[in-house]
Amino acid sequence: MTMASSSWSTWLREPNPASRLQSRLVQAWLSWLRFRRNPLAMIGLAISVALVLMSIFAPLLAPYDPIAQALGNRLLPPGTPGHWMGTDDFGRDIWSRILFGSRITLYIVLLVILTAPVVGLIIGTVAGYFGGWIDQVLMRITDIFLAFPKLILALALVAVLGPGMVNAVLAIALTSWPPYARVARAETLTVRNSDYIAAVKLQGAGAMRVILGHVMPMCLPSVIIRVTLDMAGVILTAAGLGFLGLGVQPPMPEWGLMISAGRKFLFEQWWVATMPGLAIFIVSLGFNLLGDGLRDVLDPRSSGR
Repeated sequence: MTMASSSWSTWLREPNPASRLQSRLVQAWLSWLRFRRNPLAMIGLAISVALVLMSIFAPLLAPYDPIAQALGNRLLPPGTPGHWMGTDDFGRDIWSRILFGSRITLYIVLLVILTAPVVGLIIGTVAGYFGGWIDQVLMRITDIFLAFPKLILALALVAVLGPGMVNAVLAIALTSWPPYARVARAETLTVRNSDYIAAVKLQGAGAMRVILGHVMPMCLPSVIIRVTLDMAGVILTAAGLGFLGLGVQPPMPEWGLMISAGRKFLFEQWWVATMPGLAIFIVSLGFNLLGDGLRDVLDPRSSGR
């Protein structure tokens, strides 16, 4: 077993890879080794993995139904047998609600990740590659979206679309794509005049093939870093919409909605609002630490640090 592990490690450290697959695996392995040397990044990774596991195994980990009311157990303090995080004003177990709330948080984050960065990447690469009036039009549209604070614009969109989880995700996605477009455009302007791009054009490749096959892959590391760092902002925006009653609706156990429901008990039954607030804080901190670690690994300008 040790010999097999040693040979596998030697294969991943090969300075002259024999195939494209080996080259990519060697690069991924070396990136992982650099990432692993950053203790704060590993803490961020652990928190992110814990969020995913909590959302997957919430039905197994939660001792109670997160929605079912038990008015006889209302406002029990933390440490109560069977309710180690206490209960809310309807007697619902806060730990169970936080566990199921992680599902809603992860669902919102994943939907925003699958939409906003993709739109921003397409707009940014197209604007940077073609330039001229296309660049001017697309970037002015981007500037219009950037001129408004993200939360204010999301509130306006949700007010038009109506409250609800789907509309909240749509509003957050529509307000989150401009930074990715800016990042992708900047990267595209850097690589569009490179020799390898000129060589691909001489081979007869069209603009779509160049953008999809050669420009976008060069933009992905910067976009991935930006996505990871923006996850905390997405969570806070979703929690803000829930707090104001424009996001996920009761009785769903969304963390912002839980804080809103517990704010009237903040001075006497502090745990009702504090526990979901701590969940938002820890998860946001984890994503920020993870993003910093990925930036150190994926950004070539940071490779010498």
